[in-house]
Amino acid sequence: MPSFDAVSEVDLQELNNAVDQANREIGTRYDFRGVDAKYARIENEVTLTAEAEIQLDQMLDVLRAKMVGRKIDVKVLEVGDPKPSGKVINQHILVRQGINTDLARKIVKMIKDKRMKVQAAIQGDKVRVTGKKRDDLQQVMALIRDSDLDMPIQFDNFRD
Repeated sequence: MPSFDAVSEVDLQELNNAVDQANREIGTRYDFRGVDAKYARIENEVTLTAEAEIQLDQMLDVLRAKMVGRKIDVKVLEVGDPKPSGKVINQHILVRQGINTDLARKIVKMIKDKRMKVQAAIQGDKVRVTGKKRDDLQQVMALIRDSDLDMPIQFDNFRD
């Protein structure tokens, strides 16, 4: 039986490249001359460090632009509040990966409400959709793409 997995993943190497490009850009920008501003990525978290909140906002815009240039959807970012730490201000940005349980339930409910001839099952941080016909699965993919979800969804492991 044909099946596919709906997942939400971020290519961490591309994220690393986007952070490196953003670091280089703020190093060459005139408005950041003499300012202790930098990006740091540890696992699924990017930390912005600057001397003022307005600089953090500009740094976040630069990071988003670099992520879009690297084809990473900015919906995966969960921006935290700026926290002062001595002379500098830190802002932690979480990069969400995987489909959480609430979103998975929403996707399964959306598929069942359309009464398509497919079965959807939650498997950890992904949703597996199985059906008898490939066309049914492609309709489900179109339905998920067209829906307004707060996470970008990719389709993996398409089996025929």
